[in-house]
Amino acid sequence: MATTTRVHGRHAAGGPVRPGSAVGVARRVLDVVVGGLLLVVATPLLLAVGVVLLITSGRPVLFRQSRVGEHGRPFVLYKFRTMRMVAPGPEITAATDARITRVGSFLRRTAIDELPQLWHVVRGQMTLVGPRPESAALAARYPEQYRPVLLARPGLTGPAQLQYRERSAVPPDGRADLESWYLEVLVPLRVTADRDYLDHPTIRRTLYYLLVTALFVVGLADLQQPVTAQTASSA
Repeated sequence: MATTTRVHGRHAAGGPVRPGSAVGVARRVLDVVVGGLLLVVATPLLLAVGVVLLITSGRPVLFRQSRVGEHGRPFVLYKFRTMRMVAPGPEITAATDARITRVGSFLRRTAIDELPQLWHVVRGQMTLVGPRPESAALAARYPEQYRPVLLARPGLTGPAQLQYRERSAVPPDGRADLESWYLEVLVPLRVTADRDYLDHPTIRRTLYYLLVTALFVVGLADLQQPVTAQTASSA
């Protein structure tokens, strides 16, 4: 039987997730129309990537993992497999992770590996713009004050996902424990960025993040913010 991750608590900077941060009718229509259209348009690319991965990395082509969905309900997330089939490592993947394949590195850098998640958007398990769909293992370790963000419907993209990608997962102090770095330093930064959107999830702001994401995929924009030692100490 599926279990629900406990995500009660308050966020020190903004309190619990407000009702306004739920996916309303307008955003849901946008999810279905834009997500469905992108899924159709991207089908040839999805098939091509699947063939390349099958040739270069073998089966399985898709990676799947239980993630925390809206209100803490778990769902199985699908994305293109970008890592070698080796012994499990840290839940957090940095850009320098030796498990990433050559093709996988390109897919992750361009976010093409995330395209299968359009199916989750159309189904209503995810939305176009929202917080990262967190793994159950990491969600269970979230500091209490940041757990309310896990109540929101996770997004295909979002402010935190654009600003703090794999480049940010490399600690500037050479710390070896990436998961602790993520939970202690990156989670507060990511939650702050996501809450700024979730507190005012207008269609205009949603379209803005979709545009920036499209520009990022084609290499015309990059909002990534490497986390410095100074940023880490103030998080």
